[in-house]
Amino acid sequence: RTKAEVDEIIGWLTGYSQEMLEDQLAKNASFETFFVQAPRMNPSRSLITGVICGIRVEDIQEPLMQEIRYLDKLIDELAMGRTMTKILRN
Repeated sequence: RTKAEVDEIIGWLTGYSQEMLEDQLAKNASFETFFVQAPRMNPSRSLITGVICGIRVEDIQEPLMQEIRYLDKLIDELAMGRTMTKILRN
């Protein structure tokens, strides 16, 4: 898959524009900073369900870890060949 697809997923989840995403990457932002500073977390992220690393993402109690695992799950779906329409819950 492509970097553009990964960037599109990140933008969908967090609201980061391409420029803002590149700025966060250049700053080497921590996951905490990355998600805390996200412009607009997508309300449809609650539709992301399933297992990642043996844990159901919808059952994770710690908010930051859940955001990280949402992203992890979306990237996993991309790697498994799902279409972008399905990944982005359209």
